[in-house]
Amino acid sequence: MDVRMAPGPTRRGARALGVGLTTSTLAIAVSAAAFAQQPPAAQSPAAVPQQLQLIYSPWMKFCFRRQETNGQQVCFTGEDGKVESDMPVVSAVLIEPEGGAKKTLRVTLPLGMQLPHGTRLIIDQGQPMYAPYTICFGDGCMADYEASEELISNMRKGLWLVIQGFNNQGQGISLFLPLSDFGKTYDGPPSNSRKFEESQK
Repeated sequence: MDVRMAPGPTRRGARALGVGLTTSTLAIAVSAAAFAQQPPAAQSPAAVPQQLQLIYSPWMKFCFRRQETNGQQVCFTGEDGKVESDMPVVSAVLIEPEGGAKKTLRVTLPLGMQLPHGTRLIIDQGQPMYAPYTICFGDGCMADYEASEELISNMRKGLWLVIQGFNNQGQGISLFLPLSDFGKTYDGPPSNSRKFEESQK
């Protein structure tokens, strides 16, 4: 498993993928407020007592032309969940390159997770999917899932995207992102990139 710590200057690049985790101390908060120890495949999110209250951003879509891909357009459709202090805890970003290239669903959990266990992804009560962590920035650790047409279709129809991992105490945690406006956002036009840049400032 190739898990690397990226140096400080690359943190801005991480935020460009919809990630804004700001401190490793957040892992302590997640550890103290771990919930949903049983896989959500066996129960609905509404039935799970959520001790860590999250505030969700709406799903947002941004498209950019990237120099490193010869001006090819790449679209990012993402959402995150934050605590009241505005620190993101969990995020998911669907990365869609122009021209039919492979799409990726990138999820991010805070630093302090146990890396060898990797991550699990569940939509409502569907079959869980597994992916190892691929890289850690100063803001959090990421895992990439192949965004097949089936996965995207399930996200369109789903209510909750459930992202699971193990915290530094070895406890399984499940973090939920609502999918209610994913389909409309994904199918709709991108937002103004200036709005995205201002939100990152």
